[in-house]
Amino acid sequence: MINYVDAAVAPLRNTGDIRLYAAADFDGMRKACQLTASCLDELVDFVKPGVTTQAIDDFVYGYGRDHGALPATIYYRGYTKSVCTSINHVVCHGIPDEKPLREGEIVNIDVTFIVDGWHGDSSRMYGVGAIKRAAERLIEVTHESLMRGIAAVRPGNTTGDIGEAIQRYVEGERCSVVRDFCGHGVGKLFHDTPNILHYGRKGEGPVLKPGMIFTIEPMVNLGRPHVKVLSDGWTAVTRDRSLSAQFEHAVGVTDTGCEVFTLSPKGLFKPPLTVA
Repeated sequence: MINYVDAAVAPLRNTGDIRLYAAADFDGMRKACQLTASCLDELVDFVKPGVTTQAIDDFVYGYGRDHGALPATIYYRGYTKSVCTSINHVVCHGIPDEKPLREGEIVNIDVTFIVDGWHGDSSRMYGVGAIKRAAERLIEVTHESLMRGIAAVRPGNTTGDIGEAIQRYVEGERCSVVRDFCGHGVGKLFHDTPNILHYGRKGEGPVLKPGMIFTIEPMVNLGRPHVKVLSDGWTAVTRDRSLSAQFEHAVGVTDTGCEVFTLSPKGLFKPPLTVA
C-alpha cells in the first residue's frame, strides 16, 4: 500500500512513502534544476573530439562551485566524480576518465546539483562532432519517448501511464527500453519514492497527485534491452554492445498537469546534431 505524506513533516530519508511538496518547495526545485540545466547548456560547446570526460567532470564541478552548488554524486555510495558520462553502448553511470572523446561518438551527461538542499537532476545527449544517422535516430527516439512520458503526467493518472507511453512509442520505433534502471522521486532527497518505470501498463502503479516531484529518464537501446554492470560496480553497458541513449527531466505534478523544472534556458535540451 502506498502512503502519501506532507513533505514538510516527513523525515529526511526514504521511508517508502510518497512526499507531497508545497508551492514554496517548487521554487526551491526551480532554482536547483535551472542551475543544472544551465550547466548542461554550457557543455554543448564544450563537448567535442579530443575532450576527456574528466575535463567534463572538472567543468561541472567548477560550474557548481562558482554558483554555490555541490554535485550530488560526489561520494554518493562511494562514487567519486561530479558527473556521469555514458558513451556509446554505456547505458548509464559511466565514470569520467582521461580517455578523449572521439569523432562520431555519442555521450550522455548526467548532472545533479544541490542548491539550498534541493536536488536538480537532469541528463541529455551530446554528439561528438559528426555522428551517424543511426545514432541520431536513437537520440531522436529517446528524446521523444521522454516527452511522451511527460505528457502522461497529470493528477489522476498513474506511474504506469508514464511507462506505457514510453514503452509503446519506443518499441513501435523498433528500439528497446532498458528495464534495469528507472526514474525516481527527487527533491530534498537525491533518490526517493516512487520509482518511475519506463515501461508498464496504463492504470498500474501509484496514482499521481499534485505536489509529487520525480524524474523521468528513459534509457533506450538500438538493440536488445539487456544490460550488465562492469566490475567497477557502476558502469552499465548493453550486453549486445548496441548504442544506448538517455534523456532526463525532473518534473512536478501540478493541479492541472505538470511542471518541467529542468527545461533548457537556451532551448538546447535536444542538441543540434550533424550527421556524418
